[in-house]
Amino acid sequence: MRRLLTALCCLATALPALALDFRSVVVPAAVLYDAPSNKAKKLYLIRAQTPVEVVVRLEGWAKVRDAEGGLAWIEASQLTERRTVIVTAAGAELREAAADNAPLSASLAKWVVLDYVGTPAPGWVAVRHRDGLSGVVRATQVWGL
Repeated sequence: MRRLLTALCCLATALPALALDFRSVVVPAAVLYDAPSNKAKKLYLIRAQTPVEVVVRLEGWAKVRDAEGGLAWIEASQLTERRTVIVTAAGAELREAAADNAPLSASLAKWVVLDYVGTPAPGWVAVRHRDGLSGVVRATQVWGL
């Protein structure tokens, strides 16, 4: 019993370390590398406002995961704390309220980037498009949460 209690306490203290750290790209286009160096192999470009998940930090660099699961290194200065999400479902539905029967505001194309506003209800995400359109989408239709 004592071992079980000790294990549970260790797990409870480790859980905050498992929190996801999402950021977005702040520069117009950022180069992602296969190692934390400007001399490393360039893998691809990522556009402004795209969300990434930071998985490792190392002296001015961040190893990030993109919406497709790819891992690469980016200069940490090219990331901001501003939260965005990216549509991963073709024809994601932007609704006026967090309900499947709420009026439809728009159908969103895959890879559209939206500002994260909040979580109004379980399974829903409040978002805003840069053109001013706002509403809620199903959390399963976006990545970056």
